[in-house]
This record gives sequence, C-alpha cells and structure tokens, in this order.
Amino acid sequence: MLRFVSALSGVRLRGILCAALAGAAALAMAAPAMAAEVPQPQPHPQRDFSTYQPSAKATRIQAGEAPSIDGDLSDPVWQKAQAIDEFYQLDPGTGEPGTEPTVVRFLYDENNLYVSIYAYDSQPDLLVARNKSRDGNLGVDDTVRIYLDPQNTRRNSYYFEMNALGARVDALIQNNSDYIKEWNTIWSGRAMKTENGFSVEMAIPFRDLAFDPAKPDWVLEISRNIRRKGERLRWTSIAAATTFFDISNSGTLMGIEGVNTGLGLDVQLFGSARYRFDWQQPKREITSLRASGNAFYKITPLLTGTLTVNPDFSDAPLDLLQVNTTRFNLFQPETRNFFLQDVSTFEFGGRGYSSTFNYYYPQDNARPFFSRNIGLANGLPVSIVSGGKLSGEYGGFGVGALSVLTNGTGLTKHNQVLSVMRVTRPMGESKAGFIFTNGDPTGISKNSVAGVDYQFRNSDFFPGKILQSDYFYQRSFSDKRGDDDTFGWALTYPNEPWSLESHNKQVGTNFYPALGFVNRTGIRQYDGKWMYRRRDLGYRWVDLNTTWYVVTGLDNRIQSRENGILAGLSLRSTDEMYMRIVNSFEAVPATFKIAGRVPVLPGRYTWTNINPTFKTNEAFPISFKGDIQCCSFYNGDFFRFDLQTDWRVSTFLQILPKYTFTHVYLPTGRINIHQLSTDFRINFTPDMQVFAQIQFDNISQRLALSFRYSWEYEPGQELFASIGQSAVIPGEPTFQPQSTQATVRLGHTFRF
Repeated sequence: MLRFVSALSGVRLRGILCAALAGAAALAMAAPAMAAEVPQPQPHPQRDFSTYQPSAKATRIQAGEAPSIDGDLSDPVWQKAQAIDEFYQLDPGTGEPGTEPTVVRFLYDENNLYVSIYAYDSQPDLLVARNKSRDGNLGVDDTVRIYLDPQNTRRNSYYFEMNALGARVDALIQNNSDYIKEWNTIWSGRAMKTENGFSVEMAIPFRDLAFDPAKPDWVLEISRNIRRKGERLRWTSIAAATTFFDISNSGTLMGIEGVNTGLGLDVQLFGSARYRFDWQQPKREITSLRASGNAFYKITPLLTGTLTVNPDFSDAPLDLLQVNTTRFNLFQPETRNFFLQDVSTFEFGGRGYSSTFNYYYPQDNARPFFSRNIGLANGLPVSIVSGGKLSGEYGGFGVGALSVLTNGTGLTKHNQVLSVMRVTRPMGESKAGFIFTNGDPTGISKNSVAGVDYQFRNSDFFPGKILQSDYFYQRSFSDKRGDDDTFGWALTYPNEPWSLESHNKQVGTNFYPALGFVNRTGIRQYDGKWMYRRRDLGYRWVDLNTTWYVVTGLDNRIQSRENGILAGLSLRSTDEMYMRIVNSFEAVPATFKIAGRVPVLPGRYTWTNINPTFKTNEAFPISFKGDIQCCSFYNGDFFRFDLQTDWRVSTFLQILPKYTFTHVYLPTGRINIHQLSTDFRINFTPDMQVFAQIQFDNISQRLALSFRYSWEYEPGQELFASIGQSAVIPGEPTFQPQSTQATVRLGHTFRF
C-alpha cells in the first residue's frame, strides 16, 4: 500500500499540484456552445394524468460513436436518439405545458448511458446559475434532473441533477421519501450556457448501477426547475402534490440490453499523511502515515459486497452545532460517507420514524440501528479496524448486512464486532422485512435487537391519490437491562388539497438498542399533522394546518403535549411566510437543567407561544430563512431567534452564516445562548472545491474550525487536504487552543 502511495506521489504529485493551480486560475472557462434552433411550440394532447405513464426508447450506438461529454450538443450522433419534449407543470399552472421548451435524448453503448438535455429559455440572461459545488444545494438554480429505477421498484431510484454551470448532484431516493445526497458514484457531466438557454450532457456507466440484464425497460423520470418563475416541470406524475423524489407513477425508458458491466470490481486505495498537535499539558505531537482502502464487488448484477480496511473519515464535516434546552438526549446526524453510502439499505419502519411535528421534544426515538454508534463509545472515538457489507437484491429480496471490527474502548481492551442485517421483500409498491443487530459499542454488555416491519403504499388508492401506512415491532435483548419491546404504526395521506400524517408508537421501559438510538422510554407517543392547501387564490399556495404531539406513560398519564395551528402562504415569487400558535404542557418528574445551567423544578407546566417563520426567494444572490419563538417556556420568559443566510457572492464563492439566539428567564435563573456557525464554499470548478466551517457557542465555549480542499482531477481520482483546529474561548478575551490537525490524502479507484 505504501508503495502505491509513494509511486503515486512521485509520478503524479507535481503534475497534480500544477494542474490544481492552473485549474483555480483558469476557473474552468467553457467555450460557447453552438446555438440550437428553438423548437416551435406544439399543442400537447389532452392527458388523463391519473393514468398517464409515457415511454421512450434509448438508442443503441457503437462505442466509437459516443458523444464528447462537454455540454455541446452538436455531436451528430444525438440526432439518432428519440426526442422527449412533452413536459407539464406541477406548479404554478398544474397540468399546463411548460412555458419554456425542454428536449431530452438517451443514447447508450455497451459501457455507458448518455443523456442530453436542452433547456431552452426565451430570456437566457435571466437564467439562475450561481452554484458550482459538487453535491451542493442546486435547488436555488435552474436545474435539470434524471431519475433512474433499473429494478422497476417504483420506490427507489438513482438521481442525477445538473445546472447551467455544470455543478452536479448524485443521490439515492429511498422509498419515495428519503433523499440520500451522501451517495456518490463515478460519472461525467458537463453543461454550458447558450444563446437560447443551456445544455447538459451526462455519461453514466452501467457498472455504477444495480440492475437485472434480463430487464431492458427501466422506470424513468425527468424534471426541470425554472427558478425565476417558480416553475416545476416533469415528464410524468403531473400533480401539484407530487414531491420531487416520487417516482411511483413515472414513465419508462425502454430497450437497454446487451451492456457490459465488467467484472464488477472497484478498488479504492488511499494514502494519507497526518499531523496532530495537542496543546493541553502534557503537549503531544503526532505524525503518521496511513493506508486505507475499500473494495466493491458485484457478486451478482444486483448484489454488491464491500470490504473496508482502516476507513478514513478525514473528509467528514463538523458535527451539527446543538445546545440542549430539553431534558432528553439530542439526536446527532451521521456525517461519515462510509456509512451514509448505504444508509438506505438499513432503513426500517418507513414513515414511523419521520420527524415529528414539534419544537421542544425528542425525535428519532427508539431507532433499532444508528450507524453513528459504530466508531463511538460513550461519546469518545474508537478506531475501526475493518468491516464488510452486503447490499442490494438477491432472489427478489432486498439485502443489507454490515459487520465491523473496532478496537477496544478503554472500558474493555477486547475488540468489538458490531453487526446489523436488514432483509426486505417487495410486494408491489409495498414491502415487508426484518432487522437484526448485535453488539454493544462500549463492550460492557451483550446486546441485540430484532424487529419486523411492513410498509404499505398505494399510489392510486383513490383516483390519483396516494395512501401509505407503516407498521413495526422490535425487541431488545440485554444482559444488563433485560428484554423489552417497542412497536408502532403510521398513516400518511400526502395529497392535495387535504393531507394527513399520523405516527403512533410505544417504547418499553427497558428497551435498549445499543446500536440504535433511544432517549425516552416507558412511553406511548401520538403525533401528526392535518393540512389543507389551496392553489387558486392568487398565490402559489395557502396552507392551513393543525399539529399534535402527545406523550403518556405506560399508565396513560400525560407527560408531554403540544398542539399547534398554522397558517401560511407561498407567493408567486416563492417567498414563504407562516404563523404558528403552539400550546404546550410538560410534567417534569425530576429537576433538570436547561443547557446544563438553569434548573427546571419538578411540576406541571403549561405555556403558549407564537412562532412566525419566513423564507425568501432562493433565486436571489442572497436569501434568508428565519424562525422566531416567543414568549414563554416552563412558565417563564422565552425568546428564540434563528436566522440562516445563503449568500452566493459569485459562482465561485458561497457564504452560509447561521445565528441562533435563545433567551430563557425562569424563577430559578436566566440564560442567554448564542450559537454561531458559518460555512464558506469556494468552487473553482464543479470538481474542485474548498469548504470551510466555523462553529462556536457560549455554553460549551468551544470553537471549531475546519478547512477541506477536494479535487477530483479525474473521475475516481482524488486529492484531498484538511486542517482542523479546536479551542476554548472563556468569558474573558482569551483563546485556549486544544488540538490542531492536518491531513493530506491521495485516492485512486481502479475499475475492473
């Protein structure tokens, strides 16, 4: 491994660094595209959108005919492909033809699927294109999207999105509900602005997709956002309530056959140099070289095995900045790509674990598996030695299995083997499955969890209306805490003008998933939302809804309650404004401290707050999201203001500051909480970025800084560097450094 690192450094390092400087200086200026003749508007035929599912054919070409992926659609080979040009609005004019023409074509050879999209625009100077980052928020720009479901699940898809600057996003859509942007694969995409819009080309290798070669027809969806008009266009599923990730009624791409997936083996090798200096006494300085790698092998076209050795998490962003004002542990999302890549495989319970509709109470409670527990024990990092995964489909079953070997934790010197298995069986649009976990990251107990679930979905329960219902049961087994269970169900009717979502679950007193997440036991929980939306009042929409959240003990006595009513609207400009009134109740059984500072004494508390929120049009160079809560909390005074800003200074620089101020004044004390964070993104090209993060809160008094440089100079080949600094800033103006870290990493993917 070290020979690889040495060879790669010696042969390529000078060239890589020179090219990096050249790339940053040149800023990837693209040549102008050949102007294409604007298609003349043609009347679209009358369609019954409740049953409309069009199809298109991909055209087979020889490898030598493949188009150059440069964004210029003048390659003659594109004229061989069928043109898809019938697109309709989801909003603002639901069912009406798009106001600007869009033309999409598909070609393929034995290795790649090729996609061309011409997004015509009668006012090309008004195109919104400000984001160049890889996997950034392209929703602020004019974009085009492709959804591919090779296995015809109508639930899960691969998602590819681009804007006029060539910025790219690849993601997984799981169960028509979860958008997993952390998934990455090796593909090419380029775009350019033209005299009458912008054009996009993509090349997606077949070896990156799981599919059955015996099934030549794939579920396909295509969409486009015209940002300045607030216009969403789609090929199929034409309904205002259709979410951007829903492919349940999408069309079909036909005729993909006779393709080459190679041996199905990808080997990623990484070599990194690391430096760490601990400033606290006794001071320590550590320098090390580290080799790591991953191997991915398609055991069958639909089932992939993964092996990892010394996985490297140096590219993970900072954890979400949180200060706890509740009496329950907070949920900290996973940020490590190694685990996020397969997160959908281990999804359990469906909408039963969706975010609840409250502000003060815990979410994600009683999950059987939470990957963040792997590599952490009692909040401290633990090295992962190696691990193996299986993910995909075998014999009609969805399969996900993970087993990881970690080092000792300090509480025990023994290595830990932590494992999880998830199996599902599709049943039309629905699916049933089970999950099993085994192991305790701390090493101090024997722990396992077994669970079953059923996720029902009917996208035409009533004509053109969707109905979903999810059920789950799980039981934990612990030699320290005993055995106990949790179960629940959810009902979702995600339509317009009326929609409903309701969750209900019971968590046993001794339920303890060591590889999952639980922060409130011995309860019954009922929460949900009922909403009414109108779109014909001169706005994009007007919303009225009511929410509820009730928690009782197993004796059915209420412990927590929150009821809210909301009214809001979205303007044609896509600015949004909402007002919510919330009445809350909390029975506090024992003293706890808000943010670890202000005591809340045992008792029964009731309070009412107002909660205005707003969001400005993201198409402008600077946009804002604001949330205000006022004016009571545990019968004392309360005020919280949360402001997020997205300032796209130019196509190369994006600044995202966030500030949260919380004021609590109770008879037992008062506290002012300040949380500040800012992200900086410098986008030299869509494949070369610098990410900087700064975080601070006055409760922990901890400052965290992270600088990460990433350059994918060729598909599958990477140069990465990072610098991190942690410090404490006490009340007086002093800076006490804690640790300084730096990493330089080279990575290369070999494909066979």
